[in-house]
Amino acid sequence: MGSNASDPAVLKTWRRNPPSSTLVRLSQLANEKYESPPFSSGAHNWRLVVHPKGNEADNGSGFVSMYVECLSSTTPPIDVFAYLTFFVFSEEEKKYLSFQDVEVKRFNSSKTVWGLSKALPVETLKDRAKGFILYGEEHEFGAHVKIVSRPASFGEDLPFHKFSWTIRDFALLEQNDYVSKTFHMGEKDWTLKLYPKGDSEADDKLIQHLHLADGETLAKGELIFVRVNLKVLDPRGSNHLTGSLNCWLMNSNKAWGLPQSMSFDKNEGAYLDREGTLEVEIECEIKNSHKNHPFF
Repeated sequence: MGSNASDPAVLKTWRRNPPSSTLVRLSQLANEKYESPPFSSGAHNWRLVVHPKGNEADNGSGFVSMYVECLSSTTPPIDVFAYLTFFVFSEEEKKYLSFQDVEVKRFNSSKTVWGLSKALPVETLKDRAKGFILYGEEHEFGAHVKIVSRPASFGEDLPFHKFSWTIRDFALLEQNDYVSKTFHMGEKDWTLKLYPKGDSEADDKLIQHLHLADGETLAKGELIFVRVNLKVLDPRGSNHLTGSLNCWLMNSNKAWGLPQSMSFDKNEGAYLDREGTLEVEIECEIKNSHKNHPFF
């Protein structure tokens, strides 16, 4: 029915104010699917669809699945772009747990439904200690639809950037971490930080972190999506050590790390050339960026 937004594309926060688009209370969860009355946003009609036991058709078994459906139909089809936020009220917190989809969704006659197949575990929803069961055995769900103009980068093929870092005398390194020179991509300056023997999260593993360079800042509400491929090159063939990471970058998480599944001893034997040099390569794509996101 819908399309699950992957974890990196969803921000979970607590909010005091209820959603301005629609709010529904369900007194019992016996049915497989509930549909809210229609509501209006941006001159279009919508409805909230809740699968309290999970939408198995969208791989949502064991989770509460929540979607927004566009009820407006046009011929020929006209694209409608929107940000979506879903809400579940907690009596314990006296707040709404919100799930903000930070990617713009495109609705049209061939794609009328978008949402989250795994918004909240069913066990969490039913756990009285979590506070999602209200007085009268009700659960409160909501959704907010924010219509926006077509994003300039929506659907465009964005360039892939590559940066290579040659680390000489790798086996002789004594520091805990090393920082590459600054490189530029996606209108920002970046650096790589290398932990030859691991960090506090993982010992005896080669770990690389992608950082915004010193002096780079993000504006309030600015989000950057980064798609990263990391490689430690095999100097004797094509058995490169590879990993990938997709993440949203914001002020609260300006650095992301990716542990490589390789012990330090293996580094020395397989991935150093005759001169003891380690070659690290990063490919990075700035998929999209949002400044002044409407939910901040």
